[in-house]
Amino acid sequence: MRHPVSRPRTRALAVGLALAAATLLPSGSAGAADPYEWAALGDSFTAGVFVGDPQPPLGDPSQDGCARTSDSYPSVVERELAEFPPGKYVRLTNVACSSAVIANIAKVKQTPISPVQTPADGWPAVDTQIVRAGLDDETDIVTIAIGGNSLPFGDIFPKCLEQGAIGKSCREYFTDPSEGVESVRERLARVQNEYVEMLAEVHRAAPNAKVINIGYPAIMPTEGSDCTRGSLTEFDTTTHADIDWLRDDVLKPLNKTIQRASSFFGDRYVNVYPSSEGHDVCQPAGTKWMEGICGDAADYWPTTFPGTPVDCGPIEKHATMIHPNAAGHANTAAQVERAIRIALRQH
Repeated sequence: MRHPVSRPRTRALAVGLALAAATLLPSGSAGAADPYEWAALGDSFTAGVFVGDPQPPLGDPSQDGCARTSDSYPSVVERELAEFPPGKYVRLTNVACSSAVIANIAKVKQTPISPVQTPADGWPAVDTQIVRAGLDDETDIVTIAIGGNSLPFGDIFPKCLEQGAIGKSCREYFTDPSEGVESVRERLARVQNEYVEMLAEVHRAAPNAKVINIGYPAIMPTEGSDCTRGSLTEFDTTTHADIDWLRDDVLKPLNKTIQRASSFFGDRYVNVYPSSEGHDVCQPAGTKWMEGICGDAADYWPTTFPGTPVDCGPIEKHATMIHPNAAGHANTAAQVERAIRIALRQH
């Protein structure tokens, strides 16, 4: 079983990299007024949704429905960089938004869907993340974690629940689909094209930035049989065979797709999958870094999720809808922090 770098080790590494970075800067630049500019783009795995306190706070008029939180990995990294600056202050602009698809980064406005304190007429559309982040030639770092909603997992997972409940396979449904339904192979090819086009727009908007692309962590166990069928804190009615298929033919290829697109532009790719193995949805509380359909979350997060039949109230859980918990974000944060420090040394 792999574990993330311990916090003391992470801090020691951070200090070492910070000192090394400082030696590469002109005298006095560590205290320079102009900070490094970092923009964090992404979906709910970046926003945080239920991990920590809402950012902005609940009730704040600038709330936008994107469900960013204080213990998401960008916020964790921001605090570490503030404590051990890489030569000078790093200013974070986090515009990650729950339910974002690749097109929402550079092409299409998004209508957020946070279920927390939703306005009576719904959340208003927000501009593309490139625009909201203000990417320009002064941007130093851009981190991006996106792609799952473009497959979308939100279409694939419910079908696995539905098919599993009647003894059928979603693997068969998406491998040899009926007319009008995209196969997984077609979806991955489309996602790759969309990701490449998106990165081209990011590089065009921020020509001097180091771009860091982040893959998805281990969501499923190494053996589907490790999961308890029917458990709402895991994958409910999804069959063990389909869990194996989701891991090997959907999630891992998605990460490879992101990595390929990153390499095309010479970007850095952060692979969080290996370090998160053994901490998937089907592990016990305290070991899992990924909550299941229902799971533990901050009290403000609801027990039901709009537009779905999910109700976690009877088992005294929240509708976590298969997302990283605080430990999962901490693991990603350790690796993203390291990648940012290295990128700034090369900037």
